[in-house]
Amino acid sequence: MEQFMASRALHVAVAKEADRRPPIPADERNLLAGAKVYANNCAVCHGVLGETDRSPIAAGMFPSPPPLLPPSRGVTDDRAGETHWKVHNGIRLTGMPGFEGALTEEEQWQVSLLLQQAGQLPPAVQEALK
Repeated sequence: MEQFMASRALHVAVAKEADRRPPIPADERNLLAGAKVYANNCAVCHGVLGETDRSPIAAGMFPSPPPLLPPSRGVTDDRAGETHWKVHNGIRLTGMPGFEGALTEEEQWQVSLLLQQAGQLPPAVQEALK
């Protein structure tokens, strides 16, 4: 019951922000900056580009953090506003922290755009994620 209520509350909260449009373009400069944010804050749990092995930290988490970069599909089908909400607020009962106060609003949008575009990143951004 607790899991159902938390899941339902998450769905309602995210739905309010999912259509929010990014205030920055998904250009190479922002995607490269997003790659740096991802490498420094997300990769330890969610993995790196092209790798399927999980870190010891990720292996010890329950529930297991999902891989967000190819070869998995990750969250490329999520709208940037939805991913931004999750980055900003975190997800209760999952181990996903909120980065409000730890990352600037621009950095949160940069990593959200990176994840939305993860299936079609420019070569320089792909290289930065390896």
